[in-house]
Amino acid sequence: MERKRVIILGAAGRDFHDFNVLFRGNPEYEVVAFTANQIPFIADRKYPVELSGRLYPNGIPIFDESQLPRLIKKYGAQVCIQAYSDLPYATVMHKSSIANAAGADFWIIAPSGTMLKSKKPVIAVCAARTGSGKSQTSRYICNYLKSKGLRTVVIRHPMPYGLLKDQIIQRYAKLSDLDRYKCTIEEREDYEPHIRNGFILYSGVDYEKILRAAEKEADVILWDGGNNDASFIRPDLLIMVLDPFRPADQLLYYPSESVARTADVFLVNKVNSAPKRNVARAIADAKSVNNSARVVLAESVVTPDNPRIMKGASALIIEDGPTITHGGMPFGAGTVAAKLYRVGRVVSAKKYAVGTIKDTFLKYPKLDRELPAMGYSPKQVRDMQATINRAECDIVVSATPTNLSGVLNINKPFVQVYYELKPKGKGLDIELDRFIKARKVVK
Repeated sequence: MERKRVIILGAAGRDFHDFNVLFRGNPEYEVVAFTANQIPFIADRKYPVELSGRLYPNGIPIFDESQLPRLIKKYGAQVCIQAYSDLPYATVMHKSSIANAAGADFWIIAPSGTMLKSKKPVIAVCAARTGSGKSQTSRYICNYLKSKGLRTVVIRHPMPYGLLKDQIIQRYAKLSDLDRYKCTIEEREDYEPHIRNGFILYSGVDYEKILRAAEKEADVILWDGGNNDASFIRPDLLIMVLDPFRPADQLLYYPSESVARTADVFLVNKVNSAPKRNVARAIADAKSVNNSARVVLAESVVTPDNPRIMKGASALIIEDGPTITHGGMPFGAGTVAAKLYRVGRVVSAKKYAVGTIKDTFLKYPKLDRELPAMGYSPKQVRDMQATINRAECDIVVSATPTNLSGVLNINKPFVQVYYELKPKGKGLDIELDRFIKARKVVK
């Protein structure tokens, strides 16, 4: 029987997971290529034989998604599969039209079809959009479970931006592991806070292997999601974080709505800084597709480590990269801290951008004052450092979860902004206690 030829569209995350679970050993299909988008410098690689399995002795090539029509014709692809997240619905259908016009079907795979089953109880933290507050929610949950005497191991949504055969399974237990695995700034942002809090974290490419290794060390598995993607592991408790600064997005971005329809809890974050009408809108829209989910509220509290030098100063503000690039947020925690602590003037980061950072501003023209923390390659790290050091300002205010002063050589006084979840009332604690009791979690 002739195998159906498939191209998987992705961003070095769900695309690889869907392949591993559904296609790696499936003789009915031949995945002829992956395409890469959204994240810079992840194309022009190969999904290696160490991961692709016996049906793919030469591995699988990865191309930039802009080449999709040519690839469909070159390989005679019959199916294109959408396998990455944080996309407007119109963009999803635009990609479908490109595939259809070139002669290929366009498939979207149900997340439940690729969820792994754990032997341990699982909490999954997902979100309406990137930058909603998943990581701070995950940190709160880990600390709460720790206070109950439970060992929690974090499994993070994949970010394999380097040599894939060396990233099959990664275990992080100490800060030196970040250097051992040659982590990008983006990886450090999500891994470092968990490590500093004393939790073991796993990430990589092959999540079946990752899950089985994590289960050996855990009483509870916590899935710390990426973007607005669904969990790779079947959750016993699914918490979806809503962002009232983008209150309608859970019904307008893929795959937010499908996550919302399956959530057990809607956690509305940032209620201390968002307009009340936006909070109400976020809740109403989410409840319109899933009225059975419980709602809890939380604040996102920002704390600078050196607030005394902020008042009246001119500042360059660095924000979490994904949040203000493909996440679409016009600002992040750095801007909130600058306003709270009365920074005098925020300089335009775009004015000083060089190299690949300048390219980022061209790609996202709405960006101006805030500098997205971009560090997907050594050159991009160097360009970001040069951009910061060229800026004419008194101080640098950075709200990335990793402290950039330990990664970059910055020539100005530096303020690190931390942000943590502060639940309103006991709603989140009650949900976690209910989970512990229902799943009979024991030490």
